[in-house]
Amino acid sequence: MPGISNKAIQMPSSPIRKLVPYAETAINQGKKVFFLNIGQPDIETPKNVRDKIANHNLKVIEYSHSAGFESYRKGLAKYYEGVGVDVDYEQILVTTGGSEALQFAFMSCFDEGDEVIIPEPFYANYNSFSISAGVKVVPVTSKIENGFALPSIEEFEKRISLRTKGIMICNPGNPTGYLYTKEELEKLRDLVLKYDLYLFADEVYREFCYDGKEHHSIMNLEGLAQHAIMIDSVSKRYSMCGARIGALVTRNKYVLETVLKFAQARLSPPTLGQIAGEEALNTPQSYFDEVIAEYVERRNVLVDALNAIPGVRCPKPSGAFYVIAELPVEDAEKFCEWILEHFDYNGKTVMMAPANGFYSMPDAGANQVRLAYVLEKNHLIEAAECLENALEKYPYAMEESAKIPTL
Repeated sequence: MPGISNKAIQMPSSPIRKLVPYAETAINQGKKVFFLNIGQPDIETPKNVRDKIANHNLKVIEYSHSAGFESYRKGLAKYYEGVGVDVDYEQILVTTGGSEALQFAFMSCFDEGDEVIIPEPFYANYNSFSISAGVKVVPVTSKIENGFALPSIEEFEKRISLRTKGIMICNPGNPTGYLYTKEELEKLRDLVLKYDLYLFADEVYREFCYDGKEHHSIMNLEGLAQHAIMIDSVSKRYSMCGARIGALVTRNKYVLETVLKFAQARLSPPTLGQIAGEEALNTPQSYFDEVIAEYVERRNVLVDALNAIPGVRCPKPSGAFYVIAELPVEDAEKFCEWILEHFDYNGKTVMMAPANGFYSMPDAGANQVRLAYVLEKNHLIEAAECLENALEKYPYAMEESAKIPTL
């Protein structure tokens, strides 16, 4: 029988989705499952976007330009100007989600075996994108003790080799919610210039910054015109993950020309998604004001509830809508399976993402989970109650299961 590729064998399962069979079993058993494992907000997509899609009058849904509709790219340039980023529409390439933007960037900037340094924990699919492009991820580990702040520049520098071609960050961060300061970004800028590297930044959570803190884009760091590559997406900003529209933004014309070749090979980004994305640019500020206020409340409710559970530690993030929590268990993945398969509290249980899948270092994050506060506050409170009761019962349940003889 023909085999499969080594690259396919290396491709990891998603820590966000691999427990889905356990959740399906729980639902079939009649349990209510609180899905905190995935960044799918229950926030409504802006009404103007939904109306635009419902009332479009296209008789033929055609291909677009491979770089995306010119009108949309011009609209994006105006949007970026509004958040302090000065770029021309020709420095923007529309992609099928932020995922494709990062894949195109890696394939354009790296050769097989090149290395990219990424602070971990990081969005698990960065591993998948790197494997697809033949790139080796070199992690530098951030710590829960200081809220997952940027590791020291000395730690980055230790990991630079002759194969290092870039550094990748997510700001604000998924899965930690950490928001990098301007000073931290400037230190990265200096390192990138010192070693002539690319600096990639996933900035899809730009709008979601809390406690009066401000987002700083790598596109505004002096001296990085040829080094900075920004990844963006409509998915979280407008709660329209299924539109699958993202963007790659850079002032490096050689990177843009190369990325366009990959874009031409896949023909075009989704036409209906671009229509939705272009209309989303008309979303009133009041929408974001309400959404951000809602996320702040959700964050506070969930983080406070988690930290009130004996043995649980959870930093309060300043951005995005995720938290990493440390649990009083040895193996969070087994616990996440158990709480779905064998536990309920008043007929309810919780689905979480084991955090080990957000690390590259072996055994890192073994007792951590990522939770997305994408559900309404009452559900977050109930989820935390389920978790607290599950942790109380978990040691006993594991002790009892150990007595069951194996066949």
